[in-house]
Amino acid sequence: HRKYLKRQEYKAKTRTFTPEVEEYVRDRLRLKHSPEQIAGVAKKNGDKCVSHERIYQFIWQDKRKKGTLYLDLRNRGRRYKKRSVIYDKRGIIPNRTDISQRPPEVELRERFGDLEIDLIIGKNHKGAILTINDRATGFGKLRKLDGKDAQQLATATIDCLMEWKPFLKTITSDNGKEFAAHELVAKHLNIDFFFAKPYASWQRGSNENFNRLVRQYIPKKVDFDCIPTDYINFVEYQLNNRPRKRFKYESPMFMFNQLFFIFLFF
Repeated sequence: HRKYLKRQEYKAKTRTFTPEVEEYVRDRLRLKHSPEQIAGVAKKNGDKCVSHERIYQFIWQDKRKKGTLYLDLRNRGRRYKKRSVIYDKRGIIPNRTDISQRPPEVELRERFGDLEIDLIIGKNHKGAILTINDRATGFGKLRKLDGKDAQQLATATIDCLMEWKPFLKTITSDNGKEFAAHELVAKHLNIDFFFAKPYASWQRGSNENFNRLVRQYIPKKVDFDCIPTDYINFVEYQLNNRPRKRFKYESPMFMFNQLFFIFLFF
């Protein structure tokens, strides 16, 4: 009965797109939160808002009036296109360990320290951004690189993750040659390094999703030389503090702190 009354009370708050609600929605859209995230967080906190469907309607109405709210949507209203597969014929990475040998508990996403890693490449294949995320918490790290050099990538990965070394367990990448120095990473971080099957990006689904979120802030064809490190840090902060439906609209930062606390004290 109490749950029913609570639902009815919340529904009464969500029927009207008031100026207050509009301001709330606009503020959240500027943070690149999706309509689902906006409505979900409002419901979780008991704030006045409308449904995510109504927010989408508001965005499209704004677009018809030459507004720009739709530009803050993840795909800007376009359907996501699966990227084409580029076949790499340069051979197999030496001493790679296939994902089939990865411990099955990694799939459960219940423990901190199982990571996925990738590169985002800049305009004209110049410059790169290293992306790393934890499978359980969604917490991510970004590092700007000069290019796809395997040695530089390994050094950056070690530097990026050294503070987590006691808690790291596995890391999974694709089969790009930029990960050829994987043994150096495994040695310095005391972590097991695995490689997904060729052309099976879904085996690193968390990282693929993370990369698409990064692209909201750093679109394709952007010259990475023009992006300062402070902006990379800003993007990392924004993504780690963005609510996620997967976590009942808590943020990766919240989940990271919660899981890390449990790991340290229990």
